Amino acid sequence: MIRLIKAEEITPEELTKPRGSHADVSETVSAILTTVRQEGDAALLRYTEKFDHVRLQSLAVSPEEYEEGLAQVEEDFLDVLRKAAENISRYHETQKRSNIMITEENGSVLGKIFRPIEKVGMYVPNGTAAYPSTVLMDLIPARIAGCEEIIMVTPPDRNGRVNPAILAAARVAGIEKIFKVGGAQAIAALAYGTETIPAVYKIVGPGNAYVAEAKKQVHGIVSTDTVAGPSEVLIVADERNDPSVLAADMLAQAEHDPDASAMLVTGSESLASAVADELERQLAVLPRREIAAASIKNNGMILLTDGTMEMALSIANLIAPEHLELCVDDPMQYLPHVRNAGSIFLGRFSPEPLGDYMAGPNHTLPTGGSARFSSPLSVDDFVTASQFTYYTQEALRAIAPSIVKFAEKEDLIGHARSILSRFEEESL
Repeated sequence: MIRLIKAEEITPEELTKPRGSHADVSETVSAILTTVRQEGDAALLRYTEKFDHVRLQSLAVSPEEYEEGLAQVEEDFLDVLRKAAENISRYHETQKRSNIMITEENGSVLGKIFRPIEKVGMYVPNGTAAYPSTVLMDLIPARIAGCEEIIMVTPPDRNGRVNPAILAAARVAGIEKIFKVGGAQAIAALAYGTETIPAVYKIVGPGNAYVAEAKKQVHGIVSTDTVAGPSEVLIVADERNDPSVLAADMLAQAEHDPDASAMLVTGSESLASAVADELERQLAVLPRREIAAASIKNNGMILLTDGTMEMALSIANLIAPEHLELCVDDPMQYLPHVRNAGSIFLGRFSPEPLGDYMAGPNHTLPTGGSARFSSPLSVDDFVTASQFTYYTQEALRAIAPSIVKFAEKEDLIGHARSILSRFEEESL
């Protein structure tokens, strides 16, 4: 089922072509955004009934609903969530910024002040699977940044409830404001505000094509994180790997979505063939086999290289995958040569699901090649910075002639006069 291709026979264009649904949803999303902006809660309730097939009495998760949901979560899973939150928090605490202040000899002071974004909104999907891990990964960095108001939106089930595991993760992350709304309409509510849901300054979190398009359209009204596409993994492996393990790693990604991508790069033909056989065997017993099979058939690939890490890493840097596994001996020596990847997993015992759940680095990552210019979600995504400048009269006098020359060269005489007006009685 999966394609086996010699690396030299595939073009860079084919390796980097966009994946996923190409249906134009922009007009539909635009209409939803406009309606929510005009009608507020009434539109949200109507869209929820239409798309989620449930008629809600209230958009907010009440304290009673919250506690009832938490009561359904096993204590051992709560322990797992707490441990994951501890690891995620410890990793992200290292990202906190310190203000900068530089005092020059002439008495001028330059600097930069970092402040948390006051209001942020988190979108948490709840479609073919629930993602309590996304709750932790998105909310904990915002909390560490010091955001004052953190709001979560997530689609309800057909009983009008939020998945208990999502509620449990929200409680562990320390979030209480949760609203039962999904899709483009949820993004509209966070961007514009409604009678019930307050507007925020930044929206983060993954979602389907409608959510992604909505985030694109409201960007500029609010800030948004990277618009996530289908999930992807690229595995670089030598002949010393167990083919059943590699196949399992590929299917771990493929089961997310039919548009997800799982690729293997290896110089071993025998390993490539064995992994292809293992994929068929493991697919047969995978609960989400229809989704994973579509992913493997449409987007999966095994690339045969000349066996050198140089060639393998050049392919990886070209593709710029969301997840990159280096299943080779002494992987640390190759880390400096990876230029483009969202999250890098080093060695044979650092599989991608480790990063999804427990290790600590964020799993909200750039996809679709955007790792060439984007980064994983971090505390930095939830802060803004203001720079400042203080000059004494003497310090400004010393540099004034240079400023005036610059202004005159750009034909901005008003700029020059702004400086000269402060020293009208003097010859500069």
